[in-house]
Amino acid sequence: MNISNTFTLSALVLSAAFFSMCSSTKKMSVTDNLYKHLITYPEGYSENKNQNYPLMIFLHGSGERGTDISKVKIHGPPKKIEAGYSFPAIVVSPQCPNDVWWDTERLEELLQYILASNRVDKSRIYLTGLSMGGYGTWAWAIEHPEHFAAIVPICGGGDTKHISNIKDVPNWVFHGAQDNVVPLQKSQEMVDALIAIGGKPNFTIYPEANHDSWTITYDNPKLWEWMYEQVKE
Repeated sequence: MNISNTFTLSALVLSAAFFSMCSSTKKMSVTDNLYKHLITYPEGYSENKNQNYPLMIFLHGSGERGTDISKVKIHGPPKKIEAGYSFPAIVVSPQCPNDVWWDTERLEELLQYILASNRVDKSRIYLTGLSMGGYGTWAWAIEHPEHFAAIVPICGGGDTKHISNIKDVPNWVFHGAQDNVVPLQKSQEMVDALIAIGGKPNFTIYPEANHDSWTITYDNPKLWEWMYEQVKE
């Protein structure tokens, strides 16, 4: 596939900036550093006091950064929830502040906070994200593979250096072949690196899709069926 130098450069800058942010974070208290987030509970959560539930974490793209939490509902699972869709899981959707990238240390603090304050089935924690959130999904999973029963990065990319950390983490990768923001090559590199070490990634390429490869993905019932079947041993 021919990818213009402009688009390739944009993706490289995005990737470099994200991983630079990940490496330069400073330790702060949970109260100072906790991401603002949406949280939705599955039907029956309040009544079934002795039951633990799956947890799905959604990382939005760069366009939903800021201080207006309602922007997180523009795409992905929060959009579906707003439209009346009911997930059989606790759904947590943090918001990244303006002008910065997803910080894996802050995401880790948020996860620990959620685990301490909710009834979560720790064998069924799922992570998904789109665009900048796709990069965040790869980075967080590679840094902390012990958490996740499955990951679903959409139109993202990442650093393959430590890809072996997630060789055995079930994953389903999605990307549009016509993406002019994050080239298909970025997901292909991650998938190829996993295959090279014996991983078995699922990879769906939409031949006609541009950057928005998430709407068709999140509207696919087969994705959710597959996700909920994944249980961490």
